[in-house]
Amino acid sequence: MTLSVNAPLVVSKEESNGRKIVIIGAFFFIFGFVTWINGTLIPYLRIACELEEWQAYLVTFAFYISYTIMALPSGKLLQRTGMVKGMSMGLVIMAAGCLVFIPAALTRMYSLFLLGLFFVGTGLTILQSAVNPYVTLLGSQGSAAKRISIMGICNKVAGILAPLVVGSIILKNSDGLIAELASLSPAAKQLRLDQLSRTVIFPYVSLTIILLLIAMAIRYAHLPEITSEVEEEEKHDNITDKKSGVQMQYLLGFIAIFCCVGTEVLAGDTIGNYGLFHGLGLDTAKNLASFTLAGMMIGYIGGVLGIPKLISQQKAFYYSSLLGLLITLAIIFVPGKASIICLAVLGLANALLWPAIWPQALSGLKGKQLNKGSAILIMGIAGGALLPLGYGWLAKYFNNQNAYWILFPVYLFLLFYSVKGKRQMVTEAV
Repeated sequence: MTLSVNAPLVVSKEESNGRKIVIIGAFFFIFGFVTWINGTLIPYLRIACELEEWQAYLVTFAFYISYTIMALPSGKLLQRTGMVKGMSMGLVIMAAGCLVFIPAALTRMYSLFLLGLFFVGTGLTILQSAVNPYVTLLGSQGSAAKRISIMGICNKVAGILAPLVVGSIILKNSDGLIAELASLSPAAKQLRLDQLSRTVIFPYVSLTIILLLIAMAIRYAHLPEITSEVEEEEKHDNITDKKSGVQMQYLLGFIAIFCCVGTEVLAGDTIGNYGLFHGLGLDTAKNLASFTLAGMMIGYIGGVLGIPKLISQQKAFYYSSLLGLLITLAIIFVPGKASIICLAVLGLANALLWPAIWPQALSGLKGKQLNKGSAILIMGIAGGALLPLGYGWLAKYFNNQNAYWILFPVYLFLLFYSVKGKRQMVTEAV
């Protein structure tokens, strides 16, 4: 049978965990940079393509819905290609998506921008399907959140840099740009918008080149061989699923990831428009996502230092969910620009959700169950596609501040799921 990265891992003893973590951390840096550019693309495309606010959030929809559509095909692809070839293929697909930005920018067609984002998300789905279970299984389950927190730091460092670097290119002197557009005639405005649209070509061509170089270099990374133990267990998995409640485990894990990614994306990708709502200039608002991601990075650092020495990953999950619930209320009820700070701090609450959900959702799974469970969790990333759209719809009919009520039931479920995980640990101990 071909290799499967979502199956139990059997790796060479000579390979050090530290080396594997460094290699995988580099991939998480790529995930972060490409993913968190979206926070800058939303206000950029809103101006360049003359969109309503809710239409701008189709950026997150096109990007994250690819995870749901392509998760199961990605799992099957990785079973056929193995880890190294699958990663290279994912990087090439991401590069192809970046290239779509060239005709999109030249024609200023929003649908082409969305198509490019879908392809980028598809490539990321393949990479995520490979490395997340790998990190989870690279050591004891009790310290899985710590390892994923290290990956999160790599991801969020890139996420902090992405809005600053790309924003300085495609939204340079943005406040002056808005004033200029307001003073132009309709024909002159269209010419200026065409010029603005083309500024996105350089960063995405640069990304294309980087991704292709990494795709060629990954075959020389000498990642440890991964073998599969699925064959011995496939005959019994379907029966086990029905008798042990594994299907409910899949469902709850999917909802938890849906909520986790939804609130993470909502906090990072809406804060720019939220700053505009409270009267900040675009030159300031375009960089606000970096503050949310900085809050997440602080949380990840806390996870690396504190889990499991000072706090268990299950307690960290519980307190993070509770903190998110309280901060959501602060965002809604704190008046004026101070609520923008609360939204940035929400990144701190979100940091340890993803690292804790994966080990809980995959607990006790093996063989084909683990492969299936991982794919289902990846599909839950659809939360990043749908919750921002829901927020945009609410903002249209109410206002941007009250629209954050959408987060309240999300954190309530995460709180429930964290308590369920704690009770499960107690039951298993007994």
